[in-house]
Amino acid sequence: MIAYIKRARPRRNRALFISPAKLLVVCLSASLAGCANLSAQSLFSHYSAALQAPHTLTAAGEYQQALDELPDTPDGDILDGMEKGRIALLAGDPALSKEALEKADNAATEQQNAAIIQLSNGVNQLGALVTNDNMIDYVPADYELGFLHLYLTLNYLQQHDLQGALVEVRRANLVQERARKIRERELEDVQQTATQNGISENVGAVLSRYPDVGSKLGTVQNAYLFYLSALLYEAEGNLNSAFIDYSRALAVEPENRYVAYAVMRIAYRQGRGDALAMLEKKYGNYQPPGKDKGQLVILNEQGIVNARAFWRLPLWLTDSRGYVESHTVALPYYPSMSVGAQKALVVQGSLVKPAELVNVNRMAQKALNEAMPSMAVRQILRVVAKNEMRKSLAEQDESGIGSLVVSIFNALSEQPDTRSWQTLPESVGIFSGYYSKGPLSVQAEGQYINVTIEPGQTTLLWVSRQGNKLVHWKGILGGI
Repeated sequence: MIAYIKRARPRRNRALFISPAKLLVVCLSASLAGCANLSAQSLFSHYSAALQAPHTLTAAGEYQQALDELPDTPDGDILDGMEKGRIALLAGDPALSKEALEKADNAATEQQNAAIIQLSNGVNQLGALVTNDNMIDYVPADYELGFLHLYLTLNYLQQHDLQGALVEVRRANLVQERARKIRERELEDVQQTATQNGISENVGAVLSRYPDVGSKLGTVQNAYLFYLSALLYEAEGNLNSAFIDYSRALAVEPENRYVAYAVMRIAYRQGRGDALAMLEKKYGNYQPPGKDKGQLVILNEQGIVNARAFWRLPLWLTDSRGYVESHTVALPYYPSMSVGAQKALVVQGSLVKPAELVNVNRMAQKALNEAMPSMAVRQILRVVAKNEMRKSLAEQDESGIGSLVVSIFNALSEQPDTRSWQTLPESVGIFSGYYSKGPLSVQAEGQYINVTIEPGQTTLLWVSRQGNKLVHWKGILGGI
């Protein structure tokens, strides 16, 4: 908890007078000494500005250029590794992708093991208190940790390593659960801090500006991850785990007919008569495929998630002298939660449309809403601390130079925390169908992809579509 520092009455003894410039240097040196993320980018700019070129290029499908345009100044191993790993996957460099994602994974695991919580790193860190939240080590949101392991899973699949992929999907659920518990502890601490510092009403005023994402399970649970893990369990022959994760995916996206069909397929194979009957009441009668048929599953990623923008909000605070003053706070926000409809594909001459599994924009908004109480508390305490520093300097220097210098520094360093994994897809959809043995043609974005269908097995086709570009990977589950 940060306690307010009472002002000492300035002495007029010139022998003890410290010039405004020296006092500013002393304050900033002490406050910034322990900042892990100290850089010009984090001190006087923000992440979305630094990632603007890679974000735009990825959205246009210019993946290699996006990779080349990633900033030289890293924002820590976690965020830097996630961005590089995702773009490298799209650029067709699986080795670099795996290396970068594993680096992010190791850093995130170390962070959790050390119980480094954003609140304790922020509210109690003087460097962040007199600069901005970009001085704090980045703590990935739960949905980002899920995607981190999902893309590591896809890397293993590209290497034909089903067991490695299964390890990652198992880890994904454990990591997200651990992150959720840390986040709950953080929220309790930040509520106590706000109350003790008398700023609860100010925090409430800030939070009221952020949109409600509703109670939809898809804002916190990733049906994409659940479906992929179930698909791999099924390929391994672990039908119990497959049924559980297909059911989880269906709970998140109950209108997705492809997921519903997968749950019914496993229920039929396991003889779960009661479960199958309940599913058939809602989704219609289940017709098992013929033994001469093989399944085609297409995971369709498209677009690119929104980058955080920022706004400056008004804030009225009472200072230590009892005066009510007007201030502004710089906080991140998302311009929109909407996504475009899933784009159709042509399979063997027939137009098919994937059904949405996840809206990543909504997940990002939900994560920001959960992080906003601690952001708001730090921001308000920061405004108080900076204002007190400015007034202290002004009282020790009648010329007003000290106050002016600090005012300029405060204005330049007041940067919003716009950090997030900005190269994730905007949305992901699923299509599945059964076809006869042999070659099969899939068309998307003017590109033809030839896949092979094997009876009793699943051919997996992963595609990612940005702009009018498409990248893909394909393999046969059970035979990889």
